[in-house]
Amino acid sequence: MLNQRVKILIVEDDPDMAELICDLVEAEGWIPVTAPSAEAAQERMQHETVQLVLVDHNLPGLSGRAFAQRLRAQTDVGIVMVTAAGSATDRVLGLETAADDYVVKPFEPNELTARIKAVLRRTHPQLRHDRESERDQASTALRLGEWAVDLSQRRAVCLVDPTKTLTAAEFALLEILAETPNTPVSRAQILDRMGADSDRFVDRNVDVLVLRLRRKIERNPDLPRHIQTRRGKGYVLHTDDAGLVP
Repeated sequence: MLNQRVKILIVEDDPDMAELICDLVEAEGWIPVTAPSAEAAQERMQHETVQLVLVDHNLPGLSGRAFAQRLRAQTDVGIVMVTAAGSATDRVLGLETAADDYVVKPFEPNELTARIKAVLRRTHPQLRHDRESERDQASTALRLGEWAVDLSQRRAVCLVDPTKTLTAAEFALLEILAETPNTPVSRAQILDRMGADSDRFVDRNVDVLVLRLRRKIERNPDLPRHIQTRRGKGYVLHTDDAGLVP
């Protein structure tokens, strides 16, 4: 369980929904801070230090998606998008936003808190009570350059800079590729695993996601060693120089 020093900013214009989420946050021992709009949230963040932002997609004024993109350009704070848009295409469009994860309304309380915890574990590993070192946690993890990836624990740690993190979408892509290492995975397979329709526009979303992951994982994204393209076949994760972290 993550400790109660965590402060969560809830950006929600529906008072009843904001109250419900506040109750869930307080029940976990976290501290809720609320704002009814993106503009109000920006003002609050000038005076409040928060560990995670929970933002509704449909807000008056600046949209939640635009706010998340603006926020990501300024900070690495965890972002969870709450949206009523639940179609497959809408979910994949979320891969191009700056959010670390999303939850679709109506949601189960346990689902929301689970997603918040998952993002907090990735973005603030120091908040865990167990206090294991990052190297100890990665002792049985797959090594990809400067990164240790533990698929069973759903953790990706940059050993030279623990402040670097992967978003939920980036980690999901890495999981899919790691299930069949050294074997190409097509865009259609990736989209199917992510619950998306495989039309042309969405295909480009996969390419953007691969590019984002390469920029974090690869020492030289222009000459990738681990995540490579196989023309006409898709993407492949090479692990021949990886193995387990010693």
